[in-house]
Amino acid sequence: MAGPPGQMAGPSRPSPAMTGSGGSPAAPPSGPSGGSVERVRAALAAAGHPDTIVAFPDGTRTAADAAAAVGCQVAQIAKSIVFRAGSRAVLVVASGANRVDPARAGAILGVKLGRADPDWVRLTTGFAIGGVAPVGHLAPPLMLLDEDLLALDPVWAAAGSPRHVFRTSAADLLRMTRAKVAAVRL
Repeated sequence: MAGPPGQMAGPSRPSPAMTGSGGSPAAPPSGPSGGSVERVRAALAAAGHPDTIVAFPDGTRTAADAAAAVGCQVAQIAKSIVFRAGSRAVLVVASGANRVDPARAGAILGVKLGRADPDWVRLTTGFAIGGVAPVGHLAPPLMLLDEDLLALDPVWAAAGSPRHVFRTSAADLLRMTRAKVAAVRL
């Protein structure tokens, strides 16, 4: 998927607007998601990860939407599923093709997982559902990384809004988040 900076390779993919490639800062996106996207951009930079954030005006709210926009398989989408463990967020970064088993994820972490409603997700993580990134949270969540993502390269993750994603690898996600790798598939 290599290509000139700011462009995606492949004939069947749309040409999304790159929002800051090659480490050079781009103008902050306008609208309500600007702060959360910039928080992800800053977290990527702090981790030494290139700025690969791409904006898709039609949105990337679901794994299927993101895969269609990016031009990859649904499995290559690193979707963020947020649960509650008391007052703390638990983030499971899973392959877009997998359903997460909450009982298994909770057992791995040694906590009881509960459902997180959209308002609580935004308040706790700083992201709206559909844009929860694996980095740039307001407070560090407990995290698991789906072992199935390790076999995929590249992977794409939400970048702070339902219209932004970033290209990465499972190895980089693991390095940046220090998540525990686990079998979380239902």
